Amino acid sequence: MSGHSKWATIHRKKGLLDAARGKVFQKLAKEIMVATRGGSPDPNQNAALRLAVDKAKAQNMPKDNIQKAIEKASGNSEGANYESVRYEGYGHGGVAFMVDCLTDNRNRTASQVRSAFTKAGGNLGTDGSVSYMFKRLGSIVIPADYDEDTIMMSVLDAGAEDFEKVENTYIITTPADTFVSVREALEKQNVLEFLECELTYVPTMEVTLDEEGCEKVHKLVDTLEDLDDVQDVYYNLKED
Repeated sequence: MSGHSKWATIHRKKGLLDAARGKVFQKLAKEIMVATRGGSPDPNQNAALRLAVDKAKAQNMPKDNIQKAIEKASGNSEGANYESVRYEGYGHGGVAFMVDCLTDNRNRTASQVRSAFTKAGGNLGTDGSVSYMFKRLGSIVIPADYDEDTIMMSVLDAGAEDFEKVENTYIITTPADTFVSVREALEKQNVLEFLECELTYVPTMEVTLDEEGCEKVHKLVDTLEDLDDVQDVYYNLKED
C-alpha cells in the first residue's frame, strides 16, 4: 500500500465528510445500531460495536450521537431490520469495485447500485468476481504528534504489518487479526486522536488511469457513497 496513495484517499474522504457530514453520521449510526443489536450494548464486550464506535470517533461523530444510536438499538423500540449485502463490479477502465451495504430492502438497494454502475459505463459482477483482488487489513492513521520511534516499536511489537510517516501523520497497517492489539498498544501510549481506525479492504493489484479516467471513477464512487444504503466503497484505482 502506497503511503501517498493512502494520504490522497484520506484527503478525499475528509472532503466528502465535510460536504455531507450529516449523511455520513446517519450511516455510522446505522452501523452502530446493527452492531449493538448483534450483541452487547457495551463496546468492551462487543467487538463489532467497538469497531463501529472507533470508526465513528475517527470521523468526529459527536459522543452524544454515538450514545443515542446505542441506546436506540438496545431499547424496546421497533426499528428496521438491516442486513449486510455486498455488490461487486467494474467501473470505467476496468477498475474493480466492492460495495458494502446495510439495507432493509434488497431489491431497492440492488436496483440503485446497478443503476449507478450502468450510468457510469460499468457493470455489476457475480459474488467473488473482484473480491480476490482485495485483502482485509486494519488501517489506523494518527497525527504525528508522538515520538516516532516509540510509536513505531509499540505497533510493530503488537503485530502491525507496516508503519510510515506521511506528511503530518503516522499511517499504520495491520493484519485483520492483530488490528485490536495494535489499537490497544496505541491507547497504552496515550494516543487519543485517531484520524482513521477501521478494518478495510486494500487492493492487492491496482489500475492506473489518466486524469479523465480517474475523474470518471471518482464520480461513480461519489454516486455510490451518496446512496443511503451504501456503507463503504472499495476500489482498486491507483491514487497519486
